Amino acid sequence: MDALKRIRIPALALALVPAVLAGGCAADTGPIRIAVAGPLGEITGRSMRLAAELAIDEINQQGGLLGRRVELIARDDEANPQRAIEIAIELRDNPSVVAVVGHVNSNATLAAADFYNDDRRGLVAISPASSSPLITHAGPWIFRVCPSDLLHGPALARWAYERLGARRVTILYSNDEYGRGVIQSFGDTFRSAGGEILSNDPYLPATLEDPTGIDPYIIRALRSGMDALVIVGQADAARRIITAARRLGYNGPVLGPDGLTNLRDFGEIAEGVYISSAFLPDRPDPNAQAFVRAYVERYRELPDHRGAMTYDAIRLIARAIAEVGADRTAIRDYIATVGQGDNPPFEGVSGTIRFDENGDIVGKEVTIGIVRGGQLVTADS
Repeated sequence: MDALKRIRIPALALALVPAVLAGGCAADTGPIRIAVAGPLGEITGRSMRLAAELAIDEINQQGGLLGRRVELIARDDEANPQRAIEIAIELRDNPSVVAVVGHVNSNATLAAADFYNDDRRGLVAISPASSSPLITHAGPWIFRVCPSDLLHGPALARWAYERLGARRVTILYSNDEYGRGVIQSFGDTFRSAGGEILSNDPYLPATLEDPTGIDPYIIRALRSGMDALVIVGQADAARRIITAARRLGYNGPVLGPDGLTNLRDFGEIAEGVYISSAFLPDRPDPNAQAFVRAYVERYRELPDHRGAMTYDAIRLIARAIAEVGADRTAIRDYIATVGQGDNPPFEGVSGTIRFDENGDIVGKEVTIGIVRGGQLVTADS
């Protein structure tokens, strides 16, 4: 895509870079600041904030970076694109901030991207959970450590068709970049396998406020003979839709992508729902289990995929700083080549991280989980 993204500045050359670059003075002894930006005050951002604090504290306990303490700058974008733009401008214009982990929602990431991609004050932003295919072309300073919807949709479609035996599916989705991205890739894969999409309808928040507002969609689907219900959106909306479907007599399987993760917190209504994810807390990997233990010991709750990939993003940024210094451009150039040439992949708690020329993660797997007893666990288990 952009040759700028593939350039790696040798460490020796960095010593010759003038101290006035955006990353700050080479002789600076103040804290190195890494920002985290997302819906930190909402359930979808809680794990992100907690994991970021855990990662930064561990780094400081290990001596910090370059002999300096690392400081976390937290900003709540309220899952609002306009607020994300305001935060991006603030962080871009603060020369002490060397990188950002964020945003979570694809709409927010896309809105903020132009400001992180500034010609003179560019700032690396690594999203832990923005899965829209449009992120691929968001610019040379934007990266993500999560798979795109082009992987979530097909994984769900294959599970529905091959493992659940579903042949006639109804889809209800949030009419945003996230929702549209998943339903497109799900539909393509499901139809190719021989399945039929009975209906494919966007839902509006106002519709879900009325306890019976979604009923006509469900009634039509039941009359059409659906044998699986796919919900693409966030957990609270899914809870309302499933409640209506069960009330109307639907007892079949429900599936959805990782936006439904916190459905696990809504009790019996969530039991048995299948959810795709790039990280589940029962992932059988020593690094993953060490992270889960540390997280649970500190917070008395399990991390979700947003938390695990936020943790990985901060640890990756820390590796970049340790290798090439706290200069913004050097950090970006280093991260752009992770997993290429002599820059090895990063082995994170959520899996191996390597980037392609667009800043997309390569080879990250999508797992199908199931809600059991208030936890999201690997469905095969």
